[in-house]
Amino acid sequence: MAENIPLELGTERVGKLLKQYAMPAIIAMTASSLYNMVDSIFIGQGCGPMAISGLALTFPLMNLSAAFGTLVGVGGATLISVLLGQKNYPVAKKVLSNVFILNVLVGLLFMTVALIFLNPILRFFGASDATLPYARDYMIPILIGNVITHLYFGLNSIVRVSGHPQKAMYATILTVTLNTILDPIFIFVFKMGIQGAAIATIISQFVSFVWIMRIICDKREFLHLSRENFGLDWGIAKRSLAIGLAPFLMNVASCFVVIFINNQFKRYGGDLAIGAYGIVNRVVFLFLMIVMGFNQGMQPIAGYNYGAKQYDRVLEVLNLTIKCALIVTSACFIVGMFFPRAAVSLFTHDEELIGLASRGFRITVAIFFIIGRQMVISNFFQSIGMANKAIFLSLSRQLIFLLPFLAILPIWFGADGVWFSMPASDLAALVVSEIMLASLKRSFRREQEAAAGLPVAEAKVNE
Repeated sequence: MAENIPLELGTERVGKLLKQYAMPAIIAMTASSLYNMVDSIFIGQGCGPMAISGLALTFPLMNLSAAFGTLVGVGGATLISVLLGQKNYPVAKKVLSNVFILNVLVGLLFMTVALIFLNPILRFFGASDATLPYARDYMIPILIGNVITHLYFGLNSIVRVSGHPQKAMYATILTVTLNTILDPIFIFVFKMGIQGAAIATIISQFVSFVWIMRIICDKREFLHLSRENFGLDWGIAKRSLAIGLAPFLMNVASCFVVIFINNQFKRYGGDLAIGAYGIVNRVVFLFLMIVMGFNQGMQPIAGYNYGAKQYDRVLEVLNLTIKCALIVTSACFIVGMFFPRAAVSLFTHDEELIGLASRGFRITVAIFFIIGRQMVISNFFQSIGMANKAIFLSLSRQLIFLLPFLAILPIWFGADGVWFSMPASDLAALVVSEIMLASLKRSFRREQEAAAGLPVAEAKVNE
C-alpha cells in the first residue's frame, strides 16, 4: 500500500536513510544556492558594481518573503513527518491542503503590502540614490510572482517529506537550469539588466511549480490534493504554523539583522561595502545551503522516529548530520581563508570591490569550521516539533548576540567591526545550543528509563 512508503523511516539503517533523503536535498539546496549565485554573477558582470550593491539591499525583503514561506511550508512539512511517525494518515493528508491555501493567502498579502511601500522599505534597508533604482527594478517582478514562489517552495517541501526526495530535487534542478539559461538572455540579449534577472527567476519557478502540481494532484500519490480534504482547517493550521514559527522568526530576525548590517556598512564603508557583503553572503550561502540540505534530510527521519518514540534513532541521525555539517563548514573555512579573491572575482572585475569582499570573507569564516554543529542543533529542535526551543535558538544568534556586536564593534573597528560581529555571535550561539541539547538528551534518557522500569540509581550508574 502507498501508506506503507514512509515506514522505512523507522526501520531502515539511519546512515542509509540520511544518504537517501539528504543527497537529493543537498543537490536541490546547492542548486538553489547556485541559482542565487548565477543571478548575482550575471548582474555583477552585466550591470556593474552598483547593481551588486542594489541586489544586496533586496536580501532583507527576500528573507522576509522566505520567512512567510517557511512559516507555512516548513511547518506543514515537519507536522506531516511527525504525523506519519504517529501513523495519523488522515490528518497528514489534510495538512497538504492547508499548506496550499495558506501559501496563496500569505503570498498575496505580502505582495500587496510590499509593492505599495516598496520605495520607503528599500530606503529603510539602506538604499541610496545610486542603488535604489537597481533594488527596485529587481524586486518588482519578484514581488509580482511572490505567490508562485511561496507555492513552489512550500509544496516542494511536502513532496520531499512524503517519500519523494528525488522528485523534490528534480524540481529545484529544473528551476536552476532554466534560470541559468534565461538570465543571460534577459540581461544581455533583451537588454533588460537587473530586472531581466528577476523575470528569469519567476519564470523558472513557475515552470517547476507546474511540474510539482502534477505530482501533488496525482491520486496515485500517498499525499495528494483532493476535493474531500481541500479546505482550511484552522486547528491544523495553528499546529503547523506553531512549528513553522521557529524558521519564520529566524528569517524575520535575519531580515532585520541584514537591514542593520547594510546600514552599518553604509555608515562606515559606503555603498561598495554593502556590495562586498552581498558577494560574501552569496558565497557563504552556498556552503550553508549544503548544511541545510543535510538538515532537510534529517528532518523526516528525526520527526518520524521522535513521533514513534525511537529516541536512539533520533540521536543517531542528529550525530551523523552534525559530522557531515562540520565537513562542509570546514571546507568553507578553507576557501574563505586561503582563496577568497578567487571566489569573489566571479562576481565583479572592480578591484576595490574585490579587495573589500576578500577581506570580509576571511573575517566571516574565521571560526566557520565549528558553525555546522550549531546549525544542525538549532534545526533539530524544529524537526522534532519543539517549537519554543527552536525559536529561542533561532533568535539567540540573531538578536541576543549579533545585534549588540553590530552596534558596538564598528565603533572601535569601523567596517571591519561589522565583519567581526558575525563569527563572534556564531561562537556565542554555539555555546547556548550545546547546553540545550545536553538537557534534551537527559530528558530522552529519563523517558527511556521510565518506559523500561529502570530504577533511578541504576540509571545513574549506567550513565
